[in-house]
Amino acid sequence: MVTEACKKNQITVNNQVAKASREVFPSDKITFRKDQITHIISVLDIPDNRVGAKLVDVYRKDETPAESFAHLELLKLAKEHYRKNFINFVFEIYK
Repeated sequence: MVTEACKKNQITVNNQVAKASREVFPSDKITFRKDQITHIISVLDIPDNRVGAKLVDVYRKDETPAESFAHLELLKLAKEHYRKNFINFVFEIYK
């Protein structure tokens, strides 16, 4: 999944397009787009070995602005609103 995103130039490290083999270092900023939100992750430290999912947050800091998540909620609400109106419109036509 990440390899494909790198091939499509969707992931940047310090504002430079990253390849899947790119090494990251502490203080690097990783930017990627997921679910219509541009996420910004700051690397705090590199673990010596692989770690479980629960410990990942020790090594990274999510710097994604809160407005991005609020914008996503607005998009979801708008989508639901138009979907309901369309369904009501269709039912009115076929009465």
